[in-house]
Amino acid sequence: MTYKDTIQYLYDSTPLFQHIGAGAYKEGLTTTHKLDDHFGHPHRLYKTIHVAGTNGKGSCSHTLAAIFQSAGYRVGLYTSPHLLDFRERIRINGEMIPEQYVIDFVEKERSFFEPLHPSFFELATAMAFKYFADENVDIAIVEVGLGGRLDCTNIIQPELSIITNISFDHTQFLGDTLAKIAYEKAGIMKKGVPVIIGEVTSETREVFEQQSKEVECPIIFAEDYPIILNAIPNPTENFGLNYTLRQGFLNTTTLYGELGGEYQAKNTNTLLHAIRQLIYNGIRLNDEHIRQGFAQVTSLTGLLGRWQKIKDKPLVLCDTGHNTGGIKYVSKQLQSLDKPLHIVIGMVNDKDINGVLDLLPRYASYYFTQASVKRALPADQLREMGKNHNLTGNAYPNVAEAFDSALKNAKEDDVVFVGGSNFIVADFLLHISENGL
Repeated sequence: MTYKDTIQYLYDSTPLFQHIGAGAYKEGLTTTHKLDDHFGHPHRLYKTIHVAGTNGKGSCSHTLAAIFQSAGYRVGLYTSPHLLDFRERIRINGEMIPEQYVIDFVEKERSFFEPLHPSFFELATAMAFKYFADENVDIAIVEVGLGGRLDCTNIIQPELSIITNISFDHTQFLGDTLAKIAYEKAGIMKKGVPVIIGEVTSETREVFEQQSKEVECPIIFAEDYPIILNAIPNPTENFGLNYTLRQGFLNTTTLYGELGGEYQAKNTNTLLHAIRQLIYNGIRLNDEHIRQGFAQVTSLTGLLGRWQKIKDKPLVLCDTGHNTGGIKYVSKQLQSLDKPLHIVIGMVNDKDINGVLDLLPRYASYYFTQASVKRALPADQLREMGKNHNLTGNAYPNVAEAFDSALKNAKEDDVVFVGGSNFIVADFLLHISENGL
């Protein structure tokens, strides 16, 4: 099989949450353990860090990987979903897993895994863990797929666990209260393994404290000890952030973070606590590694779609924020630019669509659209829902037409934003890669 044939086979033969949603969700770790036994528990051959949370886990995972790469480690990075190519999910030092490895893995192992009927994510996780072992990584940053307690990444015994935050998402699987969602995320805690909690509410804090007592692991609430004094956008550096830090963490009190977006300040505070804990645990990292990692996340790891600037005049931005917790910060950031806004937006049908629409600025011009996945909410339906929130605009059958119309209507000093879903951003990036701006 060719690589294209192999990926199509995986899409056709294993249920993919990215495409079909709830039908791909498998509760429990039975299949995961069978796959892990078959491959000889490869994740035990290298150190790991486990990252969970409703929002921010992708940014945190990539930044940690960049910091470790800057320190000279051979670093595996496992994240999801992908935007343009399945291989984005599995990287070593920023390089995607080779196409041939994916082909060989499927051809050699399909006789074993086909009778198990694994989900796409279960099989991808097994592939990632084996690839990292085959390539002798020093450490792997492993992002939870969905939830935590029953996620198939939860077979690792990490050096550190991180839970970025809790907000409402995937409530059909994780529960309809913050406490229930927190319980699922807290399921990644392991005995004796320190856990960093980025953000909490009174409701979720109690859950995390109880779980840490039950499993006997040290817990640190990053919000209780703010390291960041302020974060100022730096438009001359691709909308990154200039941080002022409390004295005593680094040798200076300033740090530049390449990843833009107001929400990154909370991620950075979480990460700095994680780094301090890792150093305390004996991991070799220093100030220069931290600085370089924060400043060069995208070039070191290949991260896409986090408050990503595409063009200057007009300013074109995209962001993969797709739930109320993420859109809240995106909307605030857009309004802070204080410029006319053209917003290209689409969503999938299993999100809190009204909750997201209620957070968006009323004065923007909207280009309602839909991504090229089965879960996409039809653009006409999204436009009608938008009217109920005083959001006005036209509907477009695909992201390319919506963006091209927005770009045509935008003046040089305007802002064009593309988002609402990972899939909208994926279609947008594919469109501009094939057609330019």
